Amino acid sequence: MRQGGKMLADIMKKLKKETKPGVTTNYLNKVAKDLVFSARINPSFLGFNGYPTVLCTSINEEIVHAVPSKRILKNGEILSLDLGVKYKNYHTDMAITIPVGKVDKKTKKLIKVTKKALELGIEQVKAGNYLGDIGYAIQEYVEKNGFNVVRELVGHGVGKKVHEDPQIPNYGKKGTGIELVEGMVLAIEPMITIGDWRIKKCDDGFGYKTADNNLSCHFEHTIAITKKGPEILTRF
Repeated sequence: MRQGGKMLADIMKKLKKETKPGVTTNYLNKVAKDLVFSARINPSFLGFNGYPTVLCTSINEEIVHAVPSKRILKNGEILSLDLGVKYKNYHTDMAITIPVGKVDKKTKKLIKVTKKALELGIEQVKAGNYLGDIGYAIQEYVEKNGFNVVRELVGHGVGKKVHEDPQIPNYGKKGTGIELVEGMVLAIEPMITIGDWRIKKCDDGFGYKTADNNLSCHFEHTIAITKKGPEILTRF
């Protein structure tokens, strides 16, 4: 999974460079597909519950799992790229949100807070802690900064399947839920909104977006619990 995570991070780094005003999300999906197959690894999302593409591309109010299309990215928008790969029968999963061109101050803050919330959540991913410790750390920081945590979409275990137990909410109470033990691998993924946290389905039938059409941001890493603490397998 370390090897697969490193390859995934390298691909995501290249996709980030390709994300700019004037390109389509279909183009980014083609780039992702070419990079995945040239690395001789398998895409985790293609065909998963009927999903039609390699990459998830969620723009602005879209939270996760939006399908790439002919839509052209514009200056001032934000784009979440979510990608999973399977290497030697094990999956890794990651997501980043990228500003397209120049964005306003509140959007910059949303991205910064979501990224920091992921870091704070990861700090809690260690043996002897509990699932609720992760959600509490994320929720407390996000709400302190005036944003909201999506409730109906969660992080998850990852390994031989791309989505495994346990489910990992981005909210919660300290000391609740299952105890974390060495050897677990978790996908931690805060999904944060500027407005209300409620969601609805996208028109493409796969993605989710904010019910009030306000901006949403998403970051994700695959984390292994080791003797030394949390190890980020998908770090750039």
